[in-house]
Amino acid sequence: MAATRLIALHINKGKTVAQCLADRTDYSQNAAKTEDGKYISSYECDPKTADEEFLLTKRQYQHITGRQQKNDIIAYQIRQSFKPGEITPEEEALLKNTEESLFIGLAQIKPGNRIGDIGNAIEQFAKKNHLGVVKELCGHGVGTTVHESPDVPNYGKAGTGPLLREGMVIAVEPMLTLGSPSIYIEDNDWTVVTQDHSPSAHYEHTVVVTKDGYEILTGE
Repeated sequence: MAATRLIALHINKGKTVAQCLADRTDYSQNAAKTEDGKYISSYECDPKTADEEFLLTKRQYQHITGRQQKNDIIAYQIRQSFKPGEITPEEEALLKNTEESLFIGLAQIKPGNRIGDIGNAIEQFAKKNHLGVVKELCGHGVGTTVHESPDVPNYGKAGTGPLLREGMVIAVEPMLTLGSPSIYIEDNDWTVVTQDHSPSAHYEHTVVVTKDGYEILTGE
């Protein structure tokens, strides 16, 4: 079973539309990143409803966040993740615990709490289940560009870090391992691997901080 996310892509600050589109298509055109296109499929939307769906998404964004988008959406990326074939009970538990750690972190989101509360909750749950926490990669803020401040680490001290305020949009994305949490990037400058080659898992949601907590923007 695949987990599917529909991600809106915006014009990046300081870049033209052509440059932004070139950045997005680099992945699909780079054989080293896709194993000669093995993991790339084409997707097609219905031209009769595409415009309406784009406009609806923008209206929903404004309604939820109170923000008027300054830049138009230039593309949508469909991201899917799959279990890697047959997996061991330990790997199945890793997936389950990583997903659970995501919601444990999300439960800390409400006005008045801090970014460190999220990371601390994830880290403590990971330690309880004897899992490594990748520290080189983290979640982030989302705004007129996809990756913005603040960083949202999956570790930290409760009560520290930037204050959470109503209307903030952040991506929370725990990355846990069965072994060492140390990682490195392969020569293709894309693939991230654990130093000891132990299995790892990654779950994420983008959420908006509401007056009572949070609302998930990326679907269940």
